Amino acid sequence: MHKSIPYGRQHVTDEDVNAVVEVLKGDILTQGPKIEEFEKSFAEYIGCKYAVAVANGTAALHLCTLALNVGNGDKVITTPITFSASANCIRYCGGEVVFADINPQTYLLDINAVRLLLEASPTGTYKGIIPVDFAGRSVDLEAFGQLAKEHGLWIIEDACHAPGGYFINKHNNIENCGNGNFADLAIFSFHPVKHIASGEGGMITTNDAALYNRLLKLRTHGITRNVVDFKNDVSLAVGFSTDDSNTFPAWYMEMQELGFNYRLTDFQAALGMSQLKRANKGLIRRKEIAKEYNDAFLGKNWLTGQSGVVEGHAYHLYILEVEDRLGLYNFLRSANIFAQVHYIPVHLMPYYKEFGWKEGDFPNAEKYYKHCISLPMYPTLSKEEQQFVIKTIFEYYQ
Repeated sequence: MHKSIPYGRQHVTDEDVNAVVEVLKGDILTQGPKIEEFEKSFAEYIGCKYAVAVANGTAALHLCTLALNVGNGDKVITTPITFSASANCIRYCGGEVVFADINPQTYLLDINAVRLLLEASPTGTYKGIIPVDFAGRSVDLEAFGQLAKEHGLWIIEDACHAPGGYFINKHNNIENCGNGNFADLAIFSFHPVKHIASGEGGMITTNDAALYNRLLKLRTHGITRNVVDFKNDVSLAVGFSTDDSNTFPAWYMEMQELGFNYRLTDFQAALGMSQLKRANKGLIRRKEIAKEYNDAFLGKNWLTGQSGVVEGHAYHLYILEVEDRLGLYNFLRSANIFAQVHYIPVHLMPYYKEFGWKEGDFPNAEKYYKHCISLPMYPTLSKEEQQFVIKTIFEYYQ
């Protein structure tokens, strides 16, 4: 029996271990210098002004909806083909999730479906859009940004699958996922199967200074230690002293709104920082794996679609659309190949069906789900292992 081959796997090196151990042997385990170092390096890697490290990708999404003041009844549009957190963050704030169908060629939120929703409703009906760079393929945020501008909407780019991904803008220039040029905020995940792993962890990127400063407060209980933001009088801070001091004491801080404990630890940031240093190397290997898959399966009569070779694709996942998906899935498992399915359409989850969503609402998303399967895709997947995956798939369909 061949050794187990999962659909995704972290790669932790001795350098990663040493980076974490260095922090563990130090004085600060959380809210230390590694957080800021990781944030600055990640912002530089993505090409944005600001980055905020948080506990995980879901926390990142929640903080974004909080920072953009999503409230009860606010309608926000997203895709049904994503992890449920992309929609759940709207519900956390009391907002209403409105799904739109995917483009069957790209698997991404269909801008034409979104446009139809917006044009069919009075101005102000919707507050924002959360497009997802699904599987690592970048949404055309330039086009979405223009549509959002026309209708007065904000955009949160869910780029959890796509650090290092990009699209080409109308001037033929590269636009990195999460660079903030067209979206108000973007989010990333550092879950073990992602490009950069820190155990758990996430990052929010933006070019908006006001949103950045609010996010810093919201991730730590709504607390600030920034003197220029203090609202109470200094006399309260020093304990109603009768002296004439105009200086706030070092212990003083203010909770100014209701936030959360969504902080990342310093040792997680150290691991993320170490992994970031070889992110481009991992991305190159992912693209090599994708090309091998694409060339192997091209033109097969049991194949109805695949991720393919796409410029700017970051290849968190490599997806096939096949006939008899269940049969193939089980056959691969019998060979110790643990492919996965991404995703069950969110609108068909029991929680969202309670809001009236049902089968037949989004034909493209539902057809995609019936055929999709994610193949092993991670930088340490060996050529021999990949050939075994390909060979096993061929054996099933021969």
